[in-house]
Amino acid sequence: MKNQVKHKLENIVIIGNGGRENALAWAIQKNALVKNIYLIPGNGGSLGINKCQNINLDYENKSLLKEKLNNLDVDLVIIGPETPLANGLGDYLRDQNFPVFGPNQDGAKLESSKSWAKSFMQDANIPTASFWKITTVNEAEEIILKSTFPLVVKADGLASGKGVFIPETSQECLKITKEILNGKFGKSGKIVLLEEKIEGPEISVFAICDGKRYVLLPTAQDHKRIEENDKGLNTGGMGAYSPAPIISKKELEGICDTIIKPSINELLKRNIDYRGVLYFGLMITKSGPKVIEYNCRFGDPECQTIMPLMDSNFANLLYKCAVGNLIGDEKISSSSQASVCVIAASKGYPLDFETGFPISFNNINQNNQQIFHSGTSIDKNGDIVTSGGRVLSVVCQGDNFDSAFNSAYETLKKINFKGIYFRKDIGHQVRTKKSLNVES
Repeated sequence: MKNQVKHKLENIVIIGNGGRENALAWAIQKNALVKNIYLIPGNGGSLGINKCQNINLDYENKSLLKEKLNNLDVDLVIIGPETPLANGLGDYLRDQNFPVFGPNQDGAKLESSKSWAKSFMQDANIPTASFWKITTVNEAEEIILKSTFPLVVKADGLASGKGVFIPETSQECLKITKEILNGKFGKSGKIVLLEEKIEGPEISVFAICDGKRYVLLPTAQDHKRIEENDKGLNTGGMGAYSPAPIISKKELEGICDTIIKPSINELLKRNIDYRGVLYFGLMITKSGPKVIEYNCRFGDPECQTIMPLMDSNFANLLYKCAVGNLIGDEKISSSSQASVCVIAASKGYPLDFETGFPISFNNINQNNQQIFHSGTSIDKNGDIVTSGGRVLSVVCQGDNFDSAFNSAYETLKKINFKGIYFRKDIGHQVRTKKSLNVES
């Protein structure tokens, strides 16, 4: 086959412990070349995935990690979360001659500093909302109180998907800005970004990149808010679906020309060798698509939604990106089915929540569905228990969105743990009223 590459791809390490990492492992194990997948540290559900093992090791201890990777004879390292990328783990492992899928620290600034990313977009002439970079309360007051249009408030640094606020009044806007500057997110809030509020549906676009060339993955849409009807606090994501039908093939080509290619060209201009996934969070406004944010890793829960659509060659493409060897004519072979994800969370998330509750799974049919563990662990009795805010990603495929979502919600009825919470309207944009009424 044209896209197949001849190389040793037996031992793969995935850094991270969430649903995203489990989904990546599940997609990669389809490849016959792959013999072992090691998740560092993994979670309570990792061992249920074919070829997978957990390694309880602190990956921030770089010398210990290097020793372990050498002992495992690793052929590819995939760094899942944003924090180790922002802290330079990719740089270190590349310096030790490991093939790494995930950008270096310089490329990860696209996510770790929103103000840097906005300046990047400005220089590359990439469409995005107007913005102001704020470091003092006086600066904030001057801009907020004089603004004639609504503003979005963002902590500059990493905040686990919880650093974006959409206040309804200027006083609320000023209050949130002060809280961030006064330490709500620690160092991540030393700079606050005030952005013009733009309107329109959101879409996530993913491109895996080898530094110069890229391959598109299926699009997705996710739900960030904790409450139904997309209300309430922002979360890391409460569900998603793929592909996103709101843009046509021609519109996606336009996004490639106006956003994706200029982004890669700007990275090259800045001598940034970006090898990993470029995540584009876009808003489709009346004047066209605009970038809301970049991420330097696969989105969560979009990754869980997309991975079941990948074929066995996906692992090869990740390796080719890691070693800078995309030819330029590769295509992702993906299923034509609809794929959906609903997150089962702990009561109280994204604020205070309790953990340590046993999880029961009752006679779940595994056909065309996956349960990726996000916040779980195994207790001293060998039972799977909750250990995070977002606990499980229930993912299902179907010939249409109604059938896929109906399967997901039927599965959720068979899962139980104390305080289980999930939104019943995930995918309301693409489901029929009949499907939504089943869950109301």
